[in-house]
Amino acid sequence: MDKKLETAKSRKRNLFVATGLIAALAVGYGAYWALVLSHQESTDDAYVAGHMVQLTPEVGGTVVKIASEDTDRVNAGQTVVTLDNSDAKLAFERARNEFVQTVRETRQLMTSTQQLAAQVALREAELTRAQADLQRREKLAGTEAMSAEELGHARDAVATAKAALDAAREQAKATDALVGKDTLAKHPNVQRAASRLKEAWLALKRTEVKAPVSGYVARRNVQVGQRIAAGSPLMVVVPLDSVWVDANFKEVQLAKIRIGQEVELKADLYGSKVSYHGKVLGLSAGTGSAFSLLPAQNATGNWIKVVQRVPVRIQLDPKELKEHPLRVGLSVDAVVDTSKQDGPTLAEAPRAAAAQESRVLTPDLKEADDLVASLLAANAQ
Repeated sequence: MDKKLETAKSRKRNLFVATGLIAALAVGYGAYWALVLSHQESTDDAYVAGHMVQLTPEVGGTVVKIASEDTDRVNAGQTVVTLDNSDAKLAFERARNEFVQTVRETRQLMTSTQQLAAQVALREAELTRAQADLQRREKLAGTEAMSAEELGHARDAVATAKAALDAAREQAKATDALVGKDTLAKHPNVQRAASRLKEAWLALKRTEVKAPVSGYVARRNVQVGQRIAAGSPLMVVVPLDSVWVDANFKEVQLAKIRIGQEVELKADLYGSKVSYHGKVLGLSAGTGSAFSLLPAQNATGNWIKVVQRVPVRIQLDPKELKEHPLRVGLSVDAVVDTSKQDGPTLAEAPRAAAAQESRVLTPDLKEADDLVASLLAANAQ
């Protein structure tokens, strides 16, 4: 009897202990949910995204050299594809010779204005002398010292000198209109020839196709000997040091997500051993289906409601990204800490860091300007 009683007490005690443990676990989970889980939104529908920069030529030509293959790293400004530049060289030499010829012709035209000015001065002196001779002869008119024929010749000489002066002035005026008041370097003909020379120089430089950004080569679809047109896609350069994550949250999860909230991410590539820490950069302006190639036509009646997802862009820590590189398209698990609600749901101003710029594709025109200046100086004397 005592043994049965002791067993009953033991069972009762174990029941109380189990009940207490369950209650403690329930309270603990409730506290954990209230303090942590209720302030988190998670999804496994997240993928690494990045810029896929197309490498395209600005001029057409035949490919004579390819310096990089798929998976190779290239630096911004590095020549990746080289086109045959024979035609471009000939065009450049032709433009240079035309520029030199234009400079010389314009210089000669400017010199002729001085000659014509001297010619006008000479004709003015001749007219003055003829008028003086006519005046002297008119004073002697009617006397035996001056015949009517000689007086007529003097008057004809004045008319001839005046006509010659008018012709010289008109010729000088026409030449002045061509020359204008510009210097040799600023003359329109010289400027036009200089522009053609710079265009030919640019076309020659653009036979070397350079990488616009630093990154890794992918999707190469060009071969040596291939004839390509301007704008043809040659390959893609992916800058893996500036990738981000697009996490597709359900529409019912978006109420508490704000720009600037902390995000913890784990990539399938590294598993749970590696964690990334990022921030919410922004929420897409529409659901994925709204921007699909064939968006749903919900108004036709042939429609089933499906929970939609909205892409949320997440910025990654560059230091962590450098230590554990990611590739575009990899799967990621994302957990957003929604405890801070002071951020906006939509961007309120343009993000300065979002601007992209590459100066390596623009040849330095100073080299072309120096070439024009040197040719001008050599042929201006």
